[in-house]
Amino acid sequence: MEHKVVDHLFRHHYGKMVAILTRFFGLSYIETIEDAVQDTFIKATSQWRTKIPDNPEAWLNRVAKNRTIDILRSIQAEKNRNLSITTGASSLQIDELFLDHEVADSQLRMIFVACHPSLHPSEQIAFALKTISGFSIKEIAAALLTKEETIVKRLTRAKKSIRKNNIQFKYPAPEAIPERMVRVMEVIYLTFNEGFHSTNKEKLIKEDLCGEAIRLCQLLLKKEQFRSSSLYALFALLCFHMSRLESKVSSDNQIVNLEHQDRAKWYFPLIKMGNSAMLKAMDYDDTSVYHYEAAIASEHLNAKTFKDTNWKNISYWYEQLYAFEPNSFTLLNHATVCIQLSDFEKTLRLLNSIDVSDLGQRAYLYYGCYAEYYIKKGDKELAISFLDKALLGTTNRLEKEFLMGKKEELIG
Repeated sequence: MEHKVVDHLFRHHYGKMVAILTRFFGLSYIETIEDAVQDTFIKATSQWRTKIPDNPEAWLNRVAKNRTIDILRSIQAEKNRNLSITTGASSLQIDELFLDHEVADSQLRMIFVACHPSLHPSEQIAFALKTISGFSIKEIAAALLTKEETIVKRLTRAKKSIRKNNIQFKYPAPEAIPERMVRVMEVIYLTFNEGFHSTNKEKLIKEDLCGEAIRLCQLLLKKEQFRSSSLYALFALLCFHMSRLESKVSSDNQIVNLEHQDRAKWYFPLIKMGNSAMLKAMDYDDTSVYHYEAAIASEHLNAKTFKDTNWKNISYWYEQLYAFEPNSFTLLNHATVCIQLSDFEKTLRLLNSIDVSDLGQRAYLYYGCYAEYYIKKGDKELAISFLDKALLGTTNRLEKEFLMGKKEELIG
């Protein structure tokens, strides 16, 4: 039980705690702060076995603050200097930074620090996912479709760049906001995706990550200078996807594909919020991939049943999305739509145009799509062979079981 509580708090509070402590102690101590926060959660896992504190959040904040001070005092002691910030005005100041409005402000500052132009784009995203959302190295590697050792190098370079360029913990100048927001939105999008379709071996969905992405989006939308059509479209997309979470996994913890999902479980208030955000997006001129993806998600939500889905409209939106920003995942998703339309010639053309290496840890989806193609074509033998390839590349237990179920149905 205590592990579930700690895991939940980690997802919700790791980024907040790192941001607040960084705002107080400075970006030059970011690694020390991250270590202190990590230590705090390890300590919580140990000490909460018998009893969870009445106010877990306050406990974490206090312990993280004190741990950071202890580490910095040790560092300063080695340099024969003293660090006295545990009492008096300084102590009061750091406690005040844990107030809700200050927490939000600190996290927004951290988002923009992570997406500073001095950092390479690949370093920006890795640093943001680690610092803001508390992603593990493995989760970042999965989200960015790359190797874990590559992520470690990117994080190291990002922190060196922050020190070398003396990057400050503040918002960008007004003229720099639009360009910086492109990367900020990508970070939020990747955070949500890891929650919506997790690479975790045992859990397909991580609701906390999805909720964290939506919360960060809402924080940005509260400030007028950050609002744009793209940000509203991103928020709409996240709301549309989030509304279907409950129907993705059955009560006995099995994957439920879109065709068999109980649409009565789709959460209408989130769909309503998404529709409202799309209307607000019309007040601005910019366009992004999020507009097209939101349009696709909306088509699914508008269909009363799977059979009522307007696959032609969805196919059109995928064509528009690919024209706007070519991407192997777009081709793969479009291929699945063409299977539903029984346009097998186009399905094969799309699949053959995909470089599987572009899909990284999600390559098994490509083989799964090929299996669906051959199932529809009535070729069980080839379908099974591609299911076997998909199974080899699948790490999530629920997805393995889902694919095995398909294979068993074909074998009969």
